[in-house]
Amino acid sequence: MTQQQRQTDRKREAILQAAITEFRQNGYEATSMDKIAATAAVSKRTVYNHFPSKEELFSAILMQLWHSTATQEVVTYSAEIAMQSLLEGYLARKMLMLCDPNFLDLSRVAVAATIHTPERASDMVEKLSKNELSIVTWIKAAQKDGKLIAGDPALMADMLLGQIKAIAFWPQVAMGQPILSTEQQQVLIQTTANMFLRYYGK
Repeated sequence: MTQQQRQTDRKREAILQAAITEFRQNGYEATSMDKIAATAAVSKRTVYNHFPSKEELFSAILMQLWHSTATQEVVTYSAEIAMQSLLEGYLARKMLMLCDPNFLDLSRVAVAATIHTPERASDMVEKLSKNELSIVTWIKAAQKDGKLIAGDPALMADMLLGQIKAIAFWPQVAMGQPILSTEQQQVLIQTTANMFLRYYGK
């Protein structure tokens, strides 16, 4: 990588970090490209060279968010490991993301920005669904191995993750409730895994 390329990458990262700061503090509508440029200490032209519009810049931040969550949430089926242990490990990684203050702040911005823009909301839902394919694949493998009952793997994954999000995500994003304590997180993880296996397990 050339020095010029490294400098270009540094500027792009500075713009992304500045945009995250501004979106978190001021929301989507109140954030301007001028303000982002000032916070990133680059010219407005530089910002537009990397991101032609605020919409594309915001989308880039969401993509970065989705990629980071996808990395954290990968789960691989193994017949040698107890189902309860596998599920709790997966849910614990999911919980780390859902209880991260930065993730919650950006989620609030993302939700607010999509309320009046259905197209953006649809795009977000599609990206989130792709990120959760890992658990769907895990459920299919467990069904094939005779550990889970037959059923729609996507629906089963939604039921599993919905239990976590209903307590550890949506109340914090929509109603400003505090992040769960470590003890509360552990109880929720264990209870969710137990409920899932009691209903879907063989």
